[in-house]
Amino acid sequence: MKQRFVFIQCCFILGLCSPILLKAQKKTQIQVATYNLRLNLAWDSANAWPHRKEMVKDLIQYHGFDIFGVQEALSDQMKDLEEMPQYAHVGVGREDGNTKGEYSAIFYNKNKYQVIQSGNFWLSPTPDKPSKGWDAAYIRICTWACFKVKATGKQFFMFNTHFDNEGVVARENAARMILEKIDAVAAKNTPVIITGDFNSNPTTSAYGTITKKFSDAKLVVETKPYGPDSTFNDFKYHNWTKVVKEGRIDFLFVNPQIRVLKYAVLTDSKDLRFPSDHFPVTCQLEF
Repeated sequence: MKQRFVFIQCCFILGLCSPILLKAQKKTQIQVATYNLRLNLAWDSANAWPHRKEMVKDLIQYHGFDIFGVQEALSDQMKDLEEMPQYAHVGVGREDGNTKGEYSAIFYNKNKYQVIQSGNFWLSPTPDKPSKGWDAAYIRICTWACFKVKATGKQFFMFNTHFDNEGVVARENAARMILEKIDAVAAKNTPVIITGDFNSNPTTSAYGTITKKFSDAKLVVETKPYGPDSTFNDFKYHNWTKVVKEGRIDFLFVNPQIRVLKYAVLTDSKDLRFPSDHFPVTCQLEF
């Protein structure tokens, strides 16, 4: 009789705990993207931001990005993106740590995710203040955040950046800095994502530095990658693959705690025009 009572007690306790256990074990899937928006320049004429901004917002919302990193966004472009009601963002202008200059901001669906902590650092020997590093042509910044998934309570980190277009040493050192920062703020076994325009293709040392610890999402995706290899189009709609030399320079990198279920380079266009001179790269991730 006593044994039967203990058995019933155990079943009752397990029944109470099972929703908690299921919640803890539930997998989280997120749609993450990186998108160089091309800064707002009047001499881009028909491709200037005022003629593209609705295309960009429509693309983001149609494809349902949960979290996405942007590059080259100026303050007026940030304000336009803020018109999408489901998104909030973290990040600052790289020139003054406030609103001046290009952002490497992270936008997130505020209905699904909560920012636990966030920050910015400059890719230079003086990372705590706006500064240009090594042989870089421009000031460069990295924005990061720790997010909590509201539905499951799980946490993950995202780092978003834009490497220098000229400085080889600057790109190599920037890659090392980001890895060091990740080690400093992210607990072991926490999912971490790195996104950005790295101005580096897979043959470069900067790419090689990152991939010593992180995986290139395209190379570990569990289904066939979608779209072209190149992520830069230079606004050239016709035969852009023959005239653009940059190739694949926009990446999503993930640590071993993350599975890459889908990978795509999106070539959406309207009236024979691209929304930006870069294609957005997006992945469905699971952890």
